[in-house]
Amino acid sequence: MWQGGSALADCKYNRVLIVLIVLGLVAALAVGWQRHTLESANVRVEMVMDYEDIVELAEAEGIPTPALLQQFKAAGITSLAVYETTLEKLNKSGKVTAMPGSHFLHQYRTGTLSDPYWRSLVETGQIEAEDIYVVGQDPAVFAEVQSDLARRLSPERVRLLPGRDNVLAAKGNYEKAVKWNLGLSTSEMKEVAGQGFMVVARPTNYVKVRAEDVEAVFDRLAAVEQVSTVMFVGEEALGYPGQVNLTMEKMRQRDLTLGMIEHPLQLQFVKQEGLTALAALNGYKAARVYVIPKDEQPKLKLSEAVHRWAVTDLERNIRINMLRKFDKPEPGKTLLETNLAYVAGVRAEMESRGLSIGRAGTFPPFFPSPWLLAVVISGATAAGVLFLTQLRSFAPRYQYLLWLVLTLILAIPVLKGSGMVVRQAAALASAILFPVLAMTWQLDRWRSLAPARGASLLRILRDGVCGLTITVFLSMIGGFYISAILGDVRFFLEMEIYRGVKLTFVMPLVLISLVYLTRYEIFKTSGAHDVRGAWQQVVKLLDYPVYVKTMVIAAAVAVVAWVFVGRSGHTAGVPVPEFELKLRAFLEDAMYARPREKEFMIGHPAFFLAAMAVWRQWPRMLHFALVVMATIGQGSLVETFAHMRTPLFMSFVRGLDGLAVGLVMGILAVVGVQILHYLSFFLGKETARR
Repeated sequence: MWQGGSALADCKYNRVLIVLIVLGLVAALAVGWQRHTLESANVRVEMVMDYEDIVELAEAEGIPTPALLQQFKAAGITSLAVYETTLEKLNKSGKVTAMPGSHFLHQYRTGTLSDPYWRSLVETGQIEAEDIYVVGQDPAVFAEVQSDLARRLSPERVRLLPGRDNVLAAKGNYEKAVKWNLGLSTSEMKEVAGQGFMVVARPTNYVKVRAEDVEAVFDRLAAVEQVSTVMFVGEEALGYPGQVNLTMEKMRQRDLTLGMIEHPLQLQFVKQEGLTALAALNGYKAARVYVIPKDEQPKLKLSEAVHRWAVTDLERNIRINMLRKFDKPEPGKTLLETNLAYVAGVRAEMESRGLSIGRAGTFPPFFPSPWLLAVVISGATAAGVLFLTQLRSFAPRYQYLLWLVLTLILAIPVLKGSGMVVRQAAALASAILFPVLAMTWQLDRWRSLAPARGASLLRILRDGVCGLTITVFLSMIGGFYISAILGDVRFFLEMEIYRGVKLTFVMPLVLISLVYLTRYEIFKTSGAHDVRGAWQQVVKLLDYPVYVKTMVIAAAVAVVAWVFVGRSGHTAGVPVPEFELKLRAFLEDAMYARPREKEFMIGHPAFFLAAMAVWRQWPRMLHFALVVMATIGQGSLVETFAHMRTPLFMSFVRGLDGLAVGLVMGILAVVGVQILHYLSFFLGKETARR
């Protein structure tokens, strides 16, 4: 018969191991419910723009800054980011005047220095060409400049000049010093708060930072009540390396949220030393921040940018939207109208998807019960042992012994409160094993049907629909396992990430190939019908003669593999074609969670065709290839749950959406092949008549 003889055709699935897997699933669902409750409560997003951007826009449009601030507030901006000031900015605003000493010396020598105060300083030798001279207009601003210059340079290099209390000299290179960060501007923060916005403070770290430096930053923040978030600028968090604990204490005293800017590659964060350590010390009161890259935003239409925010906030757990202003107007709009429409559009999209605006939502320091995790890990271990029995049967007592030993080795570190490596390993095993076990069950189901060659199209479609639905839900057990094993606040914030994305895509294909060779004979061998016989078939395959057509097929497979593996993760160099981008945008609008192409375009249609191959008894090698392709869809389904920043409910619905679209695509694939069969039959008869 087509299915071939095999000792493993009658293999048994150890019911005790299945019960252990079910218990693990129950524990995983318990953790998953806790996670879902937290994610459902965390739906508030902070809408942020740079204060400087709005000031610049007000100047360009000839509108008073306070009036423009109120327009952006009405559009949806909740907070304004205030950066550290510089002598260059203060010069431009007229709040201070900073000049190099050479400026006064040149004026004196050319007879244009008319101010007697400065003439006397030159004549008495108190002006040095390389020094920086600062004259303050506002006493409070001048005091802040003086104090921060003293911290940046040292008190010995900054001195007040005699005769006036608003003039200082600092030893330093003027061209560089005018761009130095000189601390947060209290006046700017008060202006922002006075207009009804929350303040997002953006301080930088100090070289050889000291406790008094950190204290000075928070002393300025103390002047404003409405500070919501601290988001550091530069490659280090404030206080790194020696004063991070002090920064943490100050943030906790003010109940401030730590903003963590997502990396442009959408993997963890822009590198800042001390950032994740500070987040942990701050009790994980942190929010993920997204900003459209500066070189990318000009390429986007306003509608495309708005759509990106709506998808990003939901799918990547972004709770602070850092909006850059558009520098070019949309057709038919002024620059101001373009930016107000942009903000209003983002707000409307967010609210239409169940999000609200306000101070950024954060997660509590959630860590699942170690005992629940131990039960889940026990189930993952049982799945591993069950898989081994599908390759080669061995006595139940050895199965239980292997399960017990592995469970103890893996669960004990978790019960002790650590075991991050163990959890990563268990998650990886779950991601690999459950798609393979699901497809193994389906292979055995097909073998038990003993199908006849003349099966009807309706019978094939029914088998495809029922079989794929059950297989998807069996695979999804692995997804719930991953969600529970890695289900703590560090993964929600992406301080920790799932390791082994590439293996998750590749290993199920390798393992299902091995399983297939224990069930079916692609090449006739005299060996046993188990893993040893599978190895003999592999050797037979390697000895197979190489023809030109074989090389062409191998090249095509290599290209597919390159795209398949290369498009996984976040560091791929494989481009996404334009038509696929448009398809993604359509599905994002049409469905709650956009399904993944690997499922509904590759895996699920291949599953239907694999069922057709069984019922129509197509060549064994073709059936094998279709089974491997079907496993791609199952592996992708499970890997979806490894994106821990994405809400669990969204990952679950994404899998269901993929199943729904995949059923349609699978039915179309089978019907299409049937039509081609009818056409070839008809054309063949016509040719024969001639």
